[in-house]
Amino acid sequence: MEERDIDRLAASRRDYLRATGGLAAAGVTGLAGCTGAEAATGTLATSVTDQPGDIGDFESCVVTVAGIWIKPSTAEDDETTTDETTTDETVDETGARDYHEFDEPREADLVELQGDRTALLGEHELETGDYAFLQLDVTGVEATLADGGEATVDTPGEAPLQFKQPFEIREDTRTLFTADFTPVKRGRSGSYLLQPVARGTTVDYESTSDTATEDGG
Repeated sequence: MEERDIDRLAASRRDYLRATGGLAAAGVTGLAGCTGAEAATGTLATSVTDQPGDIGDFESCVVTVAGIWIKPSTAEDDETTTDETTTDETVDETGARDYHEFDEPREADLVELQGDRTALLGEHELETGDYAFLQLDVTGVEATLADGGEATVDTPGEAPLQFKQPFEIREDTRTLFTADFTPVKRGRSGSYLLQPVARGTTVDYESTSDTATEDGG
């Protein structure tokens, strides 16, 4: 692929991210500039873990995550119930999301994240407030089965993985959002689908001036 083609693809991705919520650079700092005062902020720390599904079939299952989408809560969010996994089109109908890209794509091997093990993907400074959900921008999965064969692992509808656990961003507080998901075998096709695990997804809050952690439930 020629250099000009690569530049064009990169520009297209940036345009897409702006259309679906905007890059992180247009977030808190942009709002502070408009109001003439600094907005109160807190830290969102996003981690991943894996609860037993069909992960026992794998020798490795490396998931690449480029960033996260988050959605500020609205009155409609309190009245609307949606499926745990949704397509981009469904999410866009519920309101605008904000996209926050990691400095570079993060990788996590789900085989190594079973039980209480977690992997920190990254942290973002966000405006304080209530948020309805978090989505992982999964850009690739490389998986090897326990017998040495390769496996096809997809996300539902090739859409972001959505975790409907609401959370808060509090001033001078680190919000610890742990997204739990696992590969599930799709019948006799031999392929697998990454699915969120609601009971294993947690939110906790840690004061940046106090090491004590309180339950976010």
